[in-house]
Amino acid sequence: MSPEQLRNKFPWINTEGVALASYGLENEGWFDPWSLLQGLRRKVQSMGVLFCQGEVTRFVSSSDRTETPSGEEVILKKIHEVHVKVDHSQEYQPVECAIVVNTAGAWSGQIAELAGIGKGPPGTLQGTKLPVEPRKRYVYLWHCPQGPGLEAPLLADPSGAYFRRDGLGNNYLGGCSPTAEEEPDPRNLEVDHDFFQDKVWPLLAQRVPAFETLKVKSAWAGYYDYNTFDQNGVVGPHPLVVNMYFATGFSGHGLQQAPAVGRAVAEMVLEGRFQTIDLSPFLFSRFYLGEKAQEHCII
Repeated sequence: MSPEQLRNKFPWINTEGVALASYGLENEGWFDPWSLLQGLRRKVQSMGVLFCQGEVTRFVSSSDRTETPSGEEVILKKIHEVHVKVDHSQEYQPVECAIVVNTAGAWSGQIAELAGIGKGPPGTLQGTKLPVEPRKRYVYLWHCPQGPGLEAPLLADPSGAYFRRDGLGNNYLGGCSPTAEEEPDPRNLEVDHDFFQDKVWPLLAQRVPAFETLKVKSAWAGYYDYNTFDQNGVVGPHPLVVNMYFATGFSGHGLQQAPAVGRAVAEMVLEGRFQTIDLSPFLFSRFYLGEKAQEHCII
């Protein structure tokens, strides 16, 4: 859309600074993440999947030495048992396993370290870490009686600010990712309301002038499994811990991509290769090779 087309379609948008806009008419939109997660959870439970709530504390593995084609000696590991500390107890449950899929989100880097990943000499494949860490992000819910109507889509501004309507009562939710200098402390989930006042609200009001009169009603914080290397997912097996597979590091896009990633990991486990979609650019080996699959649209 040109700025003129954008103004005609959505008169409440200030098109200053906009050269071109993209508006999805089909197969796009937004969904409630918690509802989708619960739907997927109930489906797999109906198929016989058992959930065990606890913290992984240890991997028991065997190892075997081998050489790469270049003559570098490497150690191949295979995990046989996982120790899981049961919630509200000092006991742990040993779980025998043939396959481990690391989907621990913001904590998947810590889980990888427990398996010995990244513990080798720097600059080697054995010394290459999984570069995924927790990043705290805020979501704010506000009310604005004069705000955009029911036709308002999810809007992602070039500044990084975003919002969408929430229900029918002129409520909206949204936010903006901080800059590297503004990264909040991820050790707690306290909400910084000044961040909205100082950083988010001015961007929203500039793009949607009606939001100058908004009133924040609530807010919450959560974690991104942030891939510091290229802000994109890590999918598939580890080259040295041969029965650990990854589905992590999506940096805020995880639930959107989850159905495709789940299928891709299942294909890799069962068939030894990607079949439906080739996700080889997202293999762990790219961290060692320095081959980024850079994601530029993190909101």
